[in-house]
Formats: sequence, C-alpha cells, structure tokens
Amino acid sequence: MAVDRTPVLKRCRALDLDPVYLGIDKKSKRNARSGKKLSEYGSQLREKQKAKFIYGVLEKPFRNYFAKAKKLKYGTTGDNLMILLELRLDNILFRLGFARTRKEARQIVDHKHVLVNGKCVNIPSYEVKAGDVIEIKEKYKGIQRYKDILEVTGARLVPAWLEANQETLSGTVKEIPNRAEIDVPVNDVLIVELYSK
Repeated sequence: MAVDRTPVLKRCRALDLDPVYLGIDKKSKRNARSGKKLSEYGSQLREKQKAKFIYGVLEKPFRNYFAKAKKLKYGTTGDNLMILLELRLDNILFRLGFARTRKEARQIVDHKHVLVNGKCVNIPSYEVKAGDVIEIKEKYKGIQRYKDILEVTGARLVPAWLEANQETLSGTVKEIPNRAEIDVPVNDVLIVELYSK
C-alpha cells in the first residue's frame, strides 16, 4: 500500500494549510511566503494536493472520486467532490470526535473497531449514507485509547449534519452535508478546472 511519509507540518507549510484542519492543534511557525506568485496551473495543482492531503487520499482514488462527482446529477462537480470526500467513513469518525486525526480514524477502521448499522466495516473509504449509525464495537468502548481520544476531541465541534453521543461512542449521519457545511479550506473550482484540461 502506498503511504505518504512526508512530515505533516512540513507538508502543511508547503500547501499553506493550517494544521488545525488535520486535527493537529500545534500552531506551526508560519514562514512568510516568498514573493513568488504561483501560475494558474500551480494554484490549481496546490488546491488538488491540499484536498488529497487533508482527506488522506492518493491520486488514483482521488481521480475516481472526481469521475463519480462529475456523473452525479445534482450540484456542481466541485461541490459533489467535496461531499463525496466528506462522506468517507474515516472522515466521519474524525468529525464525530472518535479519532484525533483522519489518519488515526483510518487505523481504527482498519483494525475493525467500527460498526456501521450494526455491521463491522474495515474499509476507510466506505461511503456513509444519510441515516447510517456509526459506533465503536462494544468490546473496545472501555479501552484507554478512546478515553484519551475523547479527552482531546471532547471540545471539538461536531458538524450540524452529524449527531454524536460521546458516552456510547456512537453517532448518526442525519443528512448529506451541503458544500457550505464543509469547513475545509479548498477551492474546489480550481480542482475542477485542473481536471477539465
């Protein structure tokens, strides 16, 4: 399996991205960007890399998400792409506050700790639907790991389209989010322009 081993904060600086969007609270020392202006292609590419980096998706799956977003009849391609990325199971766990970062959420799903509508799902890219109930398996609920996670994520704001229950480590997808509810600093229009070339 391909893994990106670039240091996270270094990558954040390169993409001019605040680490908070990855669930990291450290304020990295922001280097003042040099006066070099990005070309049109450069800024489009940076937006795509930002989206891939935030959601932890590699190029091929990202391209597949784009193709799927293009086929959807409702909404613009850019909005649909962001919604598809947001509905990944690992991202939902992160949003519910059951993981400190999306990387940790992916690991939790991989280790078969997660039930979706009562069935064990170990695919981080699994697409969650409105009405789905996501919970941590009963036998893992009491372990120290989740107590530590909730200590860190307890104050994190859960998006309005999700409902989280910290005591039972379960959550519900109330509805599919719209683009305005996704607080990720990515300009999806530039990604669409990039892939439309």
